[in-house]
Amino acid sequence: MTVVEADGHYVEPFVVKNLFIYSGETYSVLIKADQDPTRNYWASTKVVSRNNTTPNGLGIFNYYPNHPRRYPPTVPPPGPRWDDVTPRMAQSVAIKSHKDFIHAPPLTSDRVIVMLNTQNRVNGYVRWSVNNVSFNMPHTPYLIALKHNLLHTFEQTSPPDNYDHKNYDIFNIAPNVNATTSNSIYRLKFNTTVDIILQNANTMNLNNSETHPWHLHGHDFWVMGYGNGKFNQSIDPKNYNFVNPIMKNTIPVHPYGWTALRFRADNPGVWAFHCHIESHFFMGMGVVFEEGIEKVGKLPTSIMGCGESKRFLRP
Repeated sequence: MTVVEADGHYVEPFVVKNLFIYSGETYSVLIKADQDPTRNYWASTKVVSRNNTTPNGLGIFNYYPNHPRRYPPTVPPPGPRWDDVTPRMAQSVAIKSHKDFIHAPPLTSDRVIVMLNTQNRVNGYVRWSVNNVSFNMPHTPYLIALKHNLLHTFEQTSPPDNYDHKNYDIFNIAPNVNATTSNSIYRLKFNTTVDIILQNANTMNLNNSETHPWHLHGHDFWVMGYGNGKFNQSIDPKNYNFVNPIMKNTIPVHPYGWTALRFRADNPGVWAFHCHIESHFFMGMGVVFEEGIEKVGKLPTSIMGCGESKRFLRP
């Protein structure tokens, strides 16, 4: 398969045998039908990143006039190993912006937010966290709360911009796995450039770190770089890709690795940024950005109804 597009942006074409797709991503590929036309061929999907018993999904790549349900004469391909991170990282690094469609990123950023991805416990329950804070949704939607000055409906203390990166051991289970919860949000200065560093770590299981596909609402971002191990805030930014970084809206952070992205806070509103594995988001792996809220117009009454916004609902 020749990959030509990712998340709505043209990429410099590259060929893969297996295409790794993370929840929330989109790709376009080209396949040249140049094989023996007297038979059909298998297409297969499988789950990676987490050990599982889910059987592979199977489809038939049909060469006309063979019957579309005619089984290929070969055994279906088993697919890549679920725990082989190397080819997944290689694909991530290979995705570059097409030379004719490069959108140059800002050369500097105004704010850097490092987000440690961890599995934790809160009141005895398993949760997912960012910088040891597990996210909870408030009853009143943020956009309404901010426009109608209902600031008491969510916590006003800003979430942490970093974690104890000098002392935190990302390769082992944390000595204290307990986390706190919060529904506070990041307030971004409008039209500024923000760097997000996604830092993966060990879960509460020994020798285990999971892939998290992070999705940003309301923006595309530049993918500045990937790496293994702990992100070095003094050294790694020097190796960012300023030549042809791809723009995306969903990006994986690989096991025991880091992913760096950059975006412009230029879309007035309130935007979620979260792990696109649905259960992880609802278990706390997400944050919310506010930017330029004063530029948002009058909200329609039809969106009212949750939490304290019920008072603004008009039939």
